[in-house]
Amino acid sequence: MTNIITEYPQFFTATNLEWKKLLKPDKYKDIIIENLRFLVKEKRIILYAFVIMENHLHLIWQMQAGIKPDDVQRDFLKYTAQKIKKDLAANHPAVLSRFKVKTKDRQYLFWERNALSIELSTEKVFQQKLNYFHNNPVMAGLCTLPEEYRYSSASLYELNKTEWEFLTHDKD
Repeated sequence: MTNIITEYPQFFTATNLEWKKLLKPDKYKDIIIENLRFLVKEKRIILYAFVIMENHLHLIWQMQAGIKPDDVQRDFLKYTAQKIKKDLAANHPAVLSRFKVKTKDRQYLFWERNALSIELSTEKVFQQKLNYFHNNPVMAGLCTLPEEYRYSSASLYELNKTEWEFLTHDKD
């Protein structure tokens, strides 16, 4: 029997601890891109859209058949945190200290504990979320038009072209 995708696409938001601008350097945005590429290649998710801002990110992704959303979210956040922590420890220890926490289960925390995940069960809500987060870089003054911002899927939706080969347009 063929595995059938039963999950709706999800709007997922993760925020850096206390809205700190951890993702300002492109090398940390690239870690997120690398992880998204991996999740698509390994057929864990379909990625429809994303934007990576200086202190948070938004995704619209859909779990592949048999994949649990909670597992993907946990693995995604854990992997990116570990890679960023390794770079900070080697190159920016003063910045790393800003993410030190006093909890039983960890020494550092990079992502707020309660990431937001909402099922997108209608086309209207999907488009609303897509438009909302593609406009984040414009609202933050990082660009004039959404498609000008590199760390976003806006160019796929506005210009029908993108450098991110792992994206799937929602109309495909």
